[in-house]
Amino acid sequence: MTPSAPSRNPRLHFDLTTIQLFIAVADQGSITRGAERLHLAAAAASRRILELESQLGVSLFERLPHGMALTEAGRALLAHARGITHTVQRMQDDASSFVGGDLGVVRVAAPKSAVIQFLPFDIQRCAAACPGVRIDLQEMNSQEVQQSLRRGTVDIGIYEGSLGGIDMPTEPYRSDRLVLVVARGHALARRKQVTTEDVLDCDLIVLGESSAISIGLERLAEEAGRVLRMRMRVGGFDSIAALVAQNLGGGVMPETIAREVAGGSRFVRLPIAGPWAERRFVLCHRPHGALSSAAQGVLAVLAQNAKPESPK
Repeated sequence: MTPSAPSRNPRLHFDLTTIQLFIAVADQGSITRGAERLHLAAAAASRRILELESQLGVSLFERLPHGMALTEAGRALLAHARGITHTVQRMQDDASSFVGGDLGVVRVAAPKSAVIQFLPFDIQRCAAACPGVRIDLQEMNSQEVQQSLRRGTVDIGIYEGSLGGIDMPTEPYRSDRLVLVVARGHALARRKQVTTEDVLDCDLIVLGESSAISIGLERLAEEAGRVLRMRMRVGGFDSIAALVAQNLGGGVMPETIAREVAGGSRFVRLPIAGPWAERRFVLCHRPHGALSSAAQGVLAVLAQNAKPESPK
């Protein structure tokens, strides 16, 4: 017989240490190692987990001979636990900023493309328009930006619009255009521009599988009934350029970034014909009522999207 779930206590009461312990045990797969992370005795840690399960009315872990494994309920509630610790960390950061004389911390998440192309200029404008506000910029791929917005761990997010929207306020941000970068000795190097078929025919060096560009390329290949010819996966545009320089494949990247990382005589940057090569970024944020005055000020600057002033 499977053990019955703990009876639910209508009054939910637990402390932050217990939540941190739940996360630690889930991460470590062991009560003992989880307790060590928080400098607790194993017996006390075990008692805390049992009390938490009793209050929630569900079993969070399966007790195995050699450790602890999350149940389905445990996996679902772990996301909430991480959200609680993120919220507490934000509370501490905001309090520290006011003690230090700042007017608040605004958390902004954006993919590498936006960080490199747009945000240095825009954050400079924010600093001028919102003196005393500190921006905590976190670089992550577009999917992770959406996840962070849903979890409430960032105030403002920028992501590539082709991934689809989420149930939060959004508005257009900026756009860029993709190019194919090849070595000067590549078979396509003499072209004036390339087509989608040319790109799909190439051995490609691509970013990680969660990057918006990689997702877009895989979608293109699927729509064409093709298999994307991924030669290698790397973590950044500079790595793509280093491998392209040795004629190991082609790389798809934003034109502005290509001029920076692949601007030498060893490279050829080829425009890509087709609407998919023009990407539009979305500015998304928590509801206005949930934004601090500091976050609303930063959002107003980012939303201006003053393209005439933007770097070319």
